[in-house]
Amino acid sequence: MQADLLLNEMPLVAILRGVLPEHVVAVADVLYESGIRAIEVPLNSPNPFASIAALTAHRGSDCLTGAGTVLAVEDVRRTQEAGGTLIVAPNCDADVISESVRLKMHVMPGIATATEAFAAIRAGATDLKLFPAITYGPQHLKALGSVLPKHVRVFPVGGVSADRIEEWLAAGAAGFGFGSELFRPNYSLKEIEQRARRLIQALHEARRALTDKTAK
Repeated sequence: MQADLLLNEMPLVAILRGVLPEHVVAVADVLYESGIRAIEVPLNSPNPFASIAALTAHRGSDCLTGAGTVLAVEDVRRTQEAGGTLIVAPNCDADVISESVRLKMHVMPGIATATEAFAAIRAGATDLKLFPAITYGPQHLKALGSVLPKHVRVFPVGGVSADRIEEWLAAGAAGFGFGSELFRPNYSLKEIEQRARRLIQALHEARRALTDKTAK
């Protein structure tokens, strides 16, 4: 599946909360050139489906694109109609998950507990969003990982800083979602580029550090 390939290539999801439709393509280009391969437009942004349509028309063939903060089945369908293939939610809603799977969209429901994680898995999810990550921490993820199926990936989102990426990876994180650490509507394109490159560099450095520790 293209979604898995893109997330394996760069397991970072850019969260463009508040982006305007007239700006989304320029932002997406900066993110793509920096190395980001997955972008979501939260549905509590201004005119989000227009942004998703513009984004997917421009970058949909080489970038995983779609909606975030998806709370209803109807919004899954509207995202697909706009061309999106990614559904990200802050919560675990079995109907949203199963509809996304039925429509062959890549879904990342929000979970915090083992109960929510297994409910999401039963509904068809294989990628989970630990949210808000800052509330639970890496040790919580490590404990969850001891019981989750090996094929299930967990992406911490919410309050993850670049200097803690290594700690999260060591605890079992497969990737991350970044919102205000990466994008705010008042950030310039140059600042967005700098932030994206800084996060990607931090990810690479954290991976190397963990590899070196394992080799010793």
